[in-house]
Amino acid sequence: MMTVAVGSPAPEFTLATDQGEISLAALKGRPAVVYFYPKDDTSGCTREAIGFSCLADEFAKAGATVIGISPDTVEKHGKFRAKHKLSVALGSDPEHQVAELYGAWGEKSLYGKKYFGIIRSTFLVDANGTVAKVWPKVKVEGHAEEVLAAVMAL
Repeated sequence: MMTVAVGSPAPEFTLATDQGEISLAALKGRPAVVYFYPKDDTSGCTREAIGFSCLADEFAKAGATVIGISPDTVEKHGKFRAKHKLSVALGSDPEHQVAELYGAWGEKSLYGKKYFGIIRSTFLVDANGTVAKVWPKVKVEGHAEEVLAAVMAL
């Protein structure tokens, strides 16, 4: 598993969304927020997506695009976006290839059982495609605001 460090080039990706494809290369020239979350329509993931969506206008004013990535299907993403009126792009990574590139896929533990899954993490990519900031093992509350502050500081 790779780990993406601050100052390194952000790994390129192209993913399907419920609104077409999205790629990091297409966003070159402006900042991007790439956040990995475990599953659509679960409590923490919903709060995180709503947090980013509530600040979508502020991210847009700063020129930044926000992309949430999970292993869920494009169809599930579409239902999740519609149900919660989400405005962020949601990329489908069912084989967790992009998550692995970013180091957001790893061993987790729940009730003493070990398994592999998404490690909730966020990456701020600057306009040149370089990782400007990393938030490993994200706590949802206040996270979108903290990321927005970092975007504004670029």
